[in-house]
Amino acid sequence: MSKLPNITTSIFSVMSQLANDYGAINLSQGFPNFPVDERLLQISERLLRENIHQYTPMAGLPLLMERIAALTAKNYQRNVNIATEMLITAGATQGVFTALNTFINQGDEVLILDPSYDSYEPSVLVAGGKPVRISLNEDYSPNFNKIEDAISAKTKMIVINNPHNPTGRIWTEEEFQTLEQILEKHPQVLILGDEVYEYISFSHPHISFNSRPKLIERTIVASSFGKSLHVTGWKVGYLIAPEKLMYEMKKVHQFLVFSVNSFSQHAIAEYLNVVDFSEVAKMYKRKRDLFQNLLKDSRFELMSCDGTYFQVVNYNQISTKNDVDFAKELITNHSVAAIPISVFYNDATDRNMLRFCFAKTDETLIAAAEKLKEV
Repeated sequence: MSKLPNITTSIFSVMSQLANDYGAINLSQGFPNFPVDERLLQISERLLRENIHQYTPMAGLPLLMERIAALTAKNYQRNVNIATEMLITAGATQGVFTALNTFINQGDEVLILDPSYDSYEPSVLVAGGKPVRISLNEDYSPNFNKIEDAISAKTKMIVINNPHNPTGRIWTEEEFQTLEQILEKHPQVLILGDEVYEYISFSHPHISFNSRPKLIERTIVASSFGKSLHVTGWKVGYLIAPEKLMYEMKKVHQFLVFSVNSFSQHAIAEYLNVVDFSEVAKMYKRKRDLFQNLLKDSRFELMSCDGTYFQVVNYNQISTKNDVDFAKELITNHSVAAIPISVFYNDATDRNMLRFCFAKTDETLIAAAEKLKEV
């Protein structure tokens, strides 16, 4: 009997396969197609021949953890005890799975805000929990009336992705304050803060759960070097949480992966001495602006993009087809691949929106835009 009977091939695989079949420009999956920083390559080449290829400690390489702690203190003014409050994971997805499978038991409810990343619900289901999907407002801001109405005695956790995939929206100070007021009445509810795009923000600064004193004691923060350093294939992320929560998550992590790739941890630890995350944000802002400028004369309506490396567009002026069919048509007839937003909703809400990934070379974005302007 399947634990995930309704899970089929992901839309990311479907669109990428179609893109391959038709030789389309792939702006669907969220990965960069440009080289990593030359400094990281040089560090990697040197480290490759050093004696660093055996297990690291279960919780992570101490040097890497120390540098993450320094980064967290610098950016969020939170002092993290690396011995008790941090865990290096095999990407943020494993961190999310670990957190949910540590704290969710049979019948526990987990609030998930739609449109949402596709790994949350399966992780809850494998744990025996019940996903409770709540749609964001039409502008992708949180609907706090729906959130508060959905909280019950069975609610164990709420998953909040900020900056938000797929929409690129970033929560405001006022929204955090409203969440704090609601959760003050529900002390049993934990927070899983998915912040993998924390260093890719444009319109206003990312506000981390790490910087919210009223929420820290109930929050698990998941981060990703794959996104921040555009090395998605390295699959190195980390969790930060108070000791009482981290103690339990380490038990699950130990028997899930035990320890994370040693080479990648050593390379990232050294690279953190030279990388400037503000430059990473500037690079992606330039790519966002380039892509938006290239499409300003197209028939696509561009939605606001506060952060991440995704641009959402509305195609109401072009077609009345549902977004899945239109996304497939865009590949077969116009040679550009995107992701339909409806797949991120439990009820397949379709507002004629597509998501494009602009973490691509300028040449790729220019070529794609030329095709999109002909649609």
